[in-house]
Amino acid sequence: MSRIEPLTLTQLDAELQAIMSAGEDMMGFTPNDGLIMARKPALLKALLGLVQAVYEPGSVPIGLKKLVALMTSSASGCRYCEAHTGFGALRVGVDENKVAAIWEYPTHPLFDAAERAALDLARNAAMVPNAVTDQDFAALREHFTDEQIIELVGVISLFGFLTRWNATLATDLEAEPEDGVQGLIK
Repeated sequence: MSRIEPLTLTQLDAELQAIMSAGEDMMGFTPNDGLIMARKPALLKALLGLVQAVYEPGSVPIGLKKLVALMTSSASGCRYCEAHTGFGALRVGVDENKVAAIWEYPTHPLFDAAERAALDLARNAAMVPNAVTDQDFAALREHFTDEQIIELVGVISLFGFLTRWNATLATDLEAEPEDGVQGLIK
């Protein structure tokens, strides 16, 4: 049970309802973390801007961004975010076998060298203390430009915030992502 109860959509003003509607359009369900965050409207508004900036079309494919989000969430130990990001990856067309094999990425044939470099970064950045090395960046630079690396670090950083938020608040997982990744996320 969430440590702070989510507000209901009817408790929100029109501007916050529009933000939550945008979240539902993006995610396929109304996220409980947003309904909790709505208790501090400025925070929810700022988060929407960050989410839009992180996921706007860029030069990193959306599927890779979703896998990086999944690895960050999984390595951080936030089951709420792990379910959300796994569900999000499936929604944008990432092969469910990749989602299921996320921790096998270093050797699994479904993952290419660029994905491995990005997932190494996500895993190492999610560790406390941060375990990213110069070697991680050397591997990234074989596949990504500085702009693309910034896009990847943006995803990792967004989920650094969200994993802390949701794990701390014990946010209740919604049925859609829970059902959507059942059997895929361990």
